[in-house]
Amino acid sequence: MGDEVSRTTYTRSQRRQYRHKIQQCLDVFETMLAQSSFECERPLTGMEIEGNLIGDDYRPAMSNAGVLSAIDDPAYQRELGSYNIEFNVPPRQLTALSALDLETDVRASLNDAEAKARANGARIVMIGILPTLMPEHLAGDWMSDSARYAALNDSIFAARGEDIGIDIDGPEPLSLQVEDIAPESACTSMQLHLQVSPADFADHWNAAQVLAGPQLAIGANSPYFFGHRLWAETRVELFAQSTDTRSDELKNQGVRPRVWFGERWITSIFDLFEENVRYFPSLLPEVTDEDPARVLAQGRTPQLAELRLHNGTVYRWNRPVYDVVDGRPHLRVENRVLPSGPTVTDMVANAVFYYGLLRRLAGEQRPLWTQLSFAVAHDNFRRAARHGMAARLFWPQLGEVSVAELTQRELLPLARQGLDDWGVAPAVCDRYLGIIGDRVAAGRNGATWQVTTVRALQAQGLSRSAALAEMLRRYCTHMHSNQPVHTWPTEPAAGIGLS
Repeated sequence: MGDEVSRTTYTRSQRRQYRHKIQQCLDVFETMLAQSSFECERPLTGMEIEGNLIGDDYRPAMSNAGVLSAIDDPAYQRELGSYNIEFNVPPRQLTALSALDLETDVRASLNDAEAKARANGARIVMIGILPTLMPEHLAGDWMSDSARYAALNDSIFAARGEDIGIDIDGPEPLSLQVEDIAPESACTSMQLHLQVSPADFADHWNAAQVLAGPQLAIGANSPYFFGHRLWAETRVELFAQSTDTRSDELKNQGVRPRVWFGERWITSIFDLFEENVRYFPSLLPEVTDEDPARVLAQGRTPQLAELRLHNGTVYRWNRPVYDVVDGRPHLRVENRVLPSGPTVTDMVANAVFYYGLLRRLAGEQRPLWTQLSFAVAHDNFRRAARHGMAARLFWPQLGEVSVAELTQRELLPLARQGLDDWGVAPAVCDRYLGIIGDRVAAGRNGATWQVTTVRALQAQGLSRSAALAEMLRRYCTHMHSNQPVHTWPTEPAAGIGLS
C-alpha cells in the first residue's frame, strides 16, 4: 500500500518545506549514484499480487480489515478499496528451480489466506478488474481506513478542482463523472521487481518499456468495468483517468499525467527521479527530520523518505525504486504492467517470461530500443491494452505483426536465452514458456476467456449482471484448479449456478 502518512491535510508552509527537502534528497541521490555502493551482487526478484474480496454472491465484500486481521501475516496488507488486499511475496533469487518453489510457496500462502477469508465470509479472487463491481458498490464506505488514501483522494481533487470524468471507448463505451478516486480501487495488478546496479538500470528500464506492449497483450485480464465491455485491459485506461490531477485546460497545455508511460529512453535512473521532481507537484508533502546530506557525510545510508514517497505517487508503468534494507541501498525496476490473475501458474509463467526477456534484451550489444522510437513503444502499449491478443504490434525487422507471430518467432526464443543466462533449469523453461506459447497459440488469455464466457451465458438467456456473476463463479473454480487459463473451457456447461 506504500508508506503511511501522519495527516490528511497540509499547509502551504509544509508544501514549501517539502519542495526544498525533496530537491535536497535528489541532490544527495545523484551523489550516491556516483560514489556509493549499492546492493546488487546477488540480484533479487520480487512479486506483489493484488486481490479482491468477494462474498457468496460473487460481488465485492468490503471487509479487508476483518480478513487481514484473520490472516494475521505482515505479507498481506490493505489496498485502496476496502474490498482489496495485497500479498507481498518474499524476494528471492532467480535460480535453476526457484520458479517452481515460487509457484508452490505462493499457492500455499494464498490457499491459507483464502481459508481464513472464508471463515470471515469472504473469498479472494485474483483478476484485473472485478467484473461484478458496480457503481453502487463505490457509493458508500468503500475506502480502506488509511490516512494515506484519504490524503491522496483529497490532494488529487484539490489539484484538479473538479470532478473526474471517466470516458472509455470500446465495444460498450462508458462515460460518467465521479467525485472521488474510488474507480482506481477497481484496478488490481501484479508487480514484478528486479534488483539492478546503477550502471545497468537504464538498459533494464528501457528494455522493460519495449516489452510492455507484448507483455500486456499476452496477459490481459480486465475486459469489464461497471458492467460494460471496454478494452482487453481496461485497467490501463481506468487507472490513468481515475487518478488524473489535470483539468481539460491543463491537458490541452501538454501537462503530463501522473499515470505515465514516459516520453524518452533514459541513460540513468537519475533521469526518472529528476523528471518526477521537475514535472509533478507533491500530493503527500510529508517531511521527515532526516538531513540526507549529513547522513551521507557520516558514512551512513540516507532513507531519502521524501523522494521515495513522491516517487510512489507518480504511477509509471515501469517505476524506478530506491530502497534501503539492513543499511544497504539498492535499486529496482518495478514492472507494473500486468493485471492480477488468472492463476498462480499463469502469473509465474508471466514472470518467468518477463525476467528472461529482460535479461536478454538488457544485455544485447545493439539494444532494441535503438531500433525503435519511444513513441512506437508507447503505441504498442496502448494497442495491447485496447485489443489484447488481437493487437498488431510493431517490432524491428518484422514490421507490424500479430501477437502470436511476434511471440513465437522472437519473444519465446529470446526469453529462453535470457533464462539460460540466469541459470534457470531447462525443464523449468519448458514448463513456463510452454504455457506462454500455448496461450498465444490458443489465442486465449484471461480477457478473451471472460468475454467468450459472458457471451455464451447471455446467449443462454442470462442478463448481463447474472452472466458476469456466473462467469466469476466459474473463474474462481478454475483459478483454484491452477490450470493455465488457455486450458479453461470456453463453453459453459448446461447447469447455471447463479440466478
